[in-house]
Amino acid sequence: MSGIPQWIEDRIDHNLDNTLTQAHVVETMVESERPFFSVRQLHARVKPDVSAATVRNRLRELQEIDVVATETYPDSITLYYIDYPESSWPLSPEGERALHAATPLDRLSTRGFLTLSDTAGIRTLVLAGFQLSLVLFALGGVLTVAGVDTAGTRSDVVLWGSAFDLLFVSLCLLVAERLVRWGRDQYRGSSADASTDFE
Repeated sequence: MSGIPQWIEDRIDHNLDNTLTQAHVVETMVESERPFFSVRQLHARVKPDVSAATVRNRLRELQEIDVVATETYPDSITLYYIDYPESSWPLSPEGERALHAATPLDRLSTRGFLTLSDTAGIRTLVLAGFQLSLVLFALGGVLTVAGVDTAGTRSDVVLWGSAFDLLFVSLCLLVAERLVRWGRDQYRGSSADASTDFE
């Protein structure tokens, strides 16, 4: 049961007489990509094949020992999730760390940039470009008003020129990303239409 965290391993009942053990249920939940489950969803995943009532009983037992917690929604839908003591529902500690650590720019890869496929990363980069352009415009304006000239160069002109260049590049990047996204949407739409024609 290497997939089960030690704090859960210490709490669960290792009764091997049950067809479906608490360990089986927890292992299924921990190893799944899903953060939470309904009884029906969990029942479809657990091995060995048992009744939904058995799955519900194991979940109730796990809830009593604070391994599993629930959220109830309208229409009597109850979702079960691992009640990690060190993180908020329904994230595992690893998931919560990844969520807080990874910004769109952290996740932006060279491939995602060159193919303009990482929409969030590209837009974050464009926004940063717009903000930096604004800073350069402001600095150029301050130097112009103050009449400051550094080392024989026209600092204000250089800053304004850089700001226009950066603004232009950011706008081009934004337009390119939107055109690529529009093209992909059109291609997906035409592919979907073609597949329905053959059915």
